[in-house]
Amino acid sequence: MLTITQLARQFNVSRSTLLYYEREGLLLPKYRSENGYRWYGDTELKRLETILAYRSYGLAVADIHVIVNRTGTKSQEDILREQFSNLELEIQKLKKQQKAIVSLLQQPNLLEETMMTKQRWVEIMQAAGLNEDDMQNWHRQFEKMEPEEHQRFLESLNIDKTEIKQIRTM
Repeated sequence: MLTITQLARQFNVSRSTLLYYEREGLLLPKYRSENGYRWYGDTELKRLETILAYRSYGLAVADIHVIVNRTGTKSQEDILREQFSNLELEIQKLKKQQKAIVSLLQQPNLLEETMMTKQRWVEIMQAAGLNEDDMQNWHRQFEKMEPEEHQRFLESLNIDKTEIKQIRTM
């Protein structure tokens, strides 16, 4: 059993973050002692891991609440798809900002230097724990859900047309 301070240290979050999660109904202590100390057990530790994972994906606390408490009408898949779309829109917005800066600087080579490459994308996916099968499944799902966006994404990585065709037909 851990106190709130011990839990905060273990997960490298602030005590106030844990209190906020409690107020929002995301993370409740296993029990409170007579002196008011909050105590957390293994179940709460696992729940906090889940909450922090979803936060790292950029999900709002309200959406995490829906997922972990199984409330509302949205499913986990709906929420994650929505977040994926939001991230994609943000990426597109940032790319436009990059292009605007490059044109102001009149240095088009800057875009090429900072552009995501296939190799860098694979490294990121591997660092996230995906193996070759996982990455192929990711592409299959992307192709199935958004074929045109998948094509644009692959082109943005400067992959040649033959390889793009190969990836899209996995």
